[in-house]
Amino acid sequence: MLPTISGLIPCSAVFLPAEPAREGRIAFWRPDPAEGLHLGGRGTPEQLTIVTPDLRRTTVPALVLPLAEALPLLTRVRSAASAGAAPFWGAATLLALRFAARGLLLPGLSPAGYDAWRLGPLDAADLEEVRELAAAMPPDAHCVPVGIGDGRHGRDAAKATAGILTETGPGPDPGAGAGAGAAGDRDLAVPPRLPAPEPLLRAFLDAVADTLPRSPAAPAAAGGSAYAARPPQLHPELRDWAAEVAAGHDAGVRVSLRIEVDPDARPAAFRAVLQMHGLADAALVADAADVWAGSGPAAAAFPPGARLDALRALRRAARLWPPLAPLLGAAVPDAVNLADEEVAELLGEAAGALAADGVQVHWPRGLARTLTARAVVGRPATGSDLPGLSGLPGPLSATSAHPVGWRYALSGQGDLTADELDRLAEAKRPLVRLRDQWVLIDPAAARRARALARENREVTAADALAAVLTGSAELGGTRYDVEATGPLERLRTLLTADPEHPAPEHPAPEHPDAQADVRAPAALRATLRDYQLRGLRWLARLTGLGFGACLADDMGLGKTVTLIALHLHRQEHGHEGPTLVVCPASLLGNWQREIEKFAPGTPVRRFHGTGRDLEGVAGQPAGGFVLTTYGTMRLDAPRLAAVHWGMVVADEAQHVKNPRSSTAKALRTIPSAARVALTGTPVENNLSELWAVLDWTTPGLLGRLGTFRTRYAEPVESGRDPRAAARLGALVRPFLLRRKKSDPGIAPELPPKTETDHAVSLTREQAGLYEAVVRETLAAIAAADGMERRGLVVKLLTSLKQICNHPAQYTKEQHGPKEPTGAASGKLELLDELLDTILAEGGSVLVFTQYVTMARIIERHLTARGIASQLLHGGTPVPRREELVDRFQAGEVPVFLLSLKAAGTGLNLTRAGHVIHYDRWWNPAVEEQATDRAYRIGQTQPVQVHRIIAEGTVEDRIAELLERKRALADAVLAGGEAALTELSDAELAELVALRPTASGE
Repeated sequence: MLPTISGLIPCSAVFLPAEPAREGRIAFWRPDPAEGLHLGGRGTPEQLTIVTPDLRRTTVPALVLPLAEALPLLTRVRSAASAGAAPFWGAATLLALRFAARGLLLPGLSPAGYDAWRLGPLDAADLEEVRELAAAMPPDAHCVPVGIGDGRHGRDAAKATAGILTETGPGPDPGAGAGAGAAGDRDLAVPPRLPAPEPLLRAFLDAVADTLPRSPAAPAAAGGSAYAARPPQLHPELRDWAAEVAAGHDAGVRVSLRIEVDPDARPAAFRAVLQMHGLADAALVADAADVWAGSGPAAAAFPPGARLDALRALRRAARLWPPLAPLLGAAVPDAVNLADEEVAELLGEAAGALAADGVQVHWPRGLARTLTARAVVGRPATGSDLPGLSGLPGPLSATSAHPVGWRYALSGQGDLTADELDRLAEAKRPLVRLRDQWVLIDPAAARRARALARENREVTAADALAAVLTGSAELGGTRYDVEATGPLERLRTLLTADPEHPAPEHPAPEHPDAQADVRAPAALRATLRDYQLRGLRWLARLTGLGFGACLADDMGLGKTVTLIALHLHRQEHGHEGPTLVVCPASLLGNWQREIEKFAPGTPVRRFHGTGRDLEGVAGQPAGGFVLTTYGTMRLDAPRLAAVHWGMVVADEAQHVKNPRSSTAKALRTIPSAARVALTGTPVENNLSELWAVLDWTTPGLLGRLGTFRTRYAEPVESGRDPRAAARLGALVRPFLLRRKKSDPGIAPELPPKTETDHAVSLTREQAGLYEAVVRETLAAIAAADGMERRGLVVKLLTSLKQICNHPAQYTKEQHGPKEPTGAASGKLELLDELLDTILAEGGSVLVFTQYVTMARIIERHLTARGIASQLLHGGTPVPRREELVDRFQAGEVPVFLLSLKAAGTGLNLTRAGHVIHYDRWWNPAVEEQATDRAYRIGQTQPVQVHRIIAEGTVEDRIAELLERKRALADAVLAGGEAALTELSDAELAELVALRPTASGE
């Protein structure tokens, strides 16, 4: 079966040329006429006489579309390698669009004198691509004989098509009779013929080019002139102009100038020799004098009209550079003698103007003529600062400056001395004898170089660092290559060392943090994976040198434990002051638990909620942690700024991506010896977010925001300057470490499943409800016994779990359909944080809860945030259940909300790389079965399991029991709440009491 268009219509297709080209059409038909054909209501029915591959005529019903309407269909035929005509014309359409996207469009006139665009100029590589595609043309792609399917300008179309035809059937002379095609093919006695592939393809490419620039608004935009309107317009008065355009771009030849020098003449003699090049064959080149004389095999290879085309190109070149005018009056345009000032012009702007018109200037080999400049930034190295880094720049302040020197070279033949540069600048002729060789150089350019070298220029430390990291700098409106020297060069070497493969040498004894052999601190109670240890070394190196850093690892790679290791490392190496961690409120509990787990004995306190204080923080002998939230930091920034912090850490740093926000401004007021940003999404929407993060970690690195937008953000985001993107990457790479779970150096180290407990604080509303329910229900339990008591215990446990989830779940009778907000629940806030990171990384996630009511609350909440989700519960019909699974596995919905009982078994959901347990089930086996919906055979990615626990509550107590005595928990808690109904009143009170470890903000 032949390929389909849009997967619906198996058909064949052929291009019907017309005059002008944009009037061409595409005919579609079925191989079996009995099957019928439809194009969604498009196309005009016609009886089309085609020539079969075995050169027999047959008539088929076809649908014919104007080219403009057919192009969208053809672009959707993707499989160009498949058999059949439709994919071939689809490939031809894509080729035409690629040429047009490169700006290869030329105005001109069609053979009949209509305004027309065509593709050009095509170089040798483009022409070869066209030939290769034409060679792959299947027979049914050029099966329409002359005169069939004439369009609006049918007679002109027949004339145009006649030049495309050749005889493809058997016969003594396949090329004979091509000119009689239009009349002959109408006579059935004449053997059928097929158009030659390459001319037909070229006609199609030109037809696409003639169609694209025209739209309903084009005539108004162009004042109704030609080359904009859709209807064909005759312009015979433009034929000479069209011939001139053709001669300059696609006439088959181009010209160039070969400069010859006779240094032995007195004075030295220069002349420009005119050369001709074949466009279709890049190797075809000959002197114009030889072509005019017809001597040599290369000259004979040029077509008969090559001389006229060369004269037209020479006429245009003489307008751009008048010294070529004498060649136009010569009987043979062979060569022209050049004066010194004319040679200087060719060494400057004249060569650029000629090159823009396709005329290249070729200079003698071995004659040095290119004067290149490199800026040298930094103070020279001295013997006193070679052993260490004492000469390195400190903070990137605007007051510290670095000198700029210059190095000049001629055609890469070594640096020029000051005396040699003076000789070139003072020369009165463009040909100078230097270093036992002739040097061809513009004296004016040499004088400008000498003046620049004598300037006393300085740049700020930030600009100096940016220049040596990117390898270039813009000075005086010109961009120069840059090299570093002295301490700045050693700093560049340190910063650009690959963090995944650091250099083994110790660069400085007084900067041990910059050494490559950083090991995990002795006080760390964790075994760092290799990539985590590499991250620690990178962070230690940057912070040890006085710079900030942004660790942008994917979720689950262990940013928290790496940062804890950095804190301990800095303490071991004498860095004073505590570490301040600023994070979302939902992550406070997780930070505290991680610190207590991995750095036991390290002081940690929360600066959050009521009664917060900083008394004694600065005097902690071991240097501990202080944890606060972005909201508290914003309110109490002056108090936090009064402490001498050894390090400030911004976790989930995307919270300060808006540099104008009050939170970002407050964070900048807190001084510290080192700053580290942790985030999985350093750029979410635009590059200004990257500036906000890095300008906090390393102020001044990227300059002012307005300058950054002009220099980097706008050129990179618009895609108009790939070099700006490369420079920005080189500048930020030393200060931002971005790693993904899929990276080759990380994926093999990851375990197949990682489980993390996330502790969250209750909000004020949750804490108040929790304590009231405990107080009231315990009083009722004390007065009850038997089944009544058991029922009250179960009700208490259920109510507390619902309050931990969300107040709206517990108070549904009072609130009714009221929409909940994330601020009312610590769990929901953390869920938002997790989902934001997971979705920013392009991941998919399962969210399990044992309560359908809670799942609906989450669903409404996500819908209000614009996050696509779907819900499966016990009442979901089987067909709908299968549909939901298929949609998730296909990647259509990234968040799948599931009822624990209804979806804990029997589903295969390997699309998910994350599983979130919103609430805890009393039986751990049930949770594991739910996790195994993603962590199962067929899973190709590591699975991260997140369990959200309300700290200080009954959930926290149960989690401790599950962790401490897993085997016992399996036996005791297998019955769920029923096993807990047998606890004494005192034991029950201890189990459900709200511990005073957190308070709402």
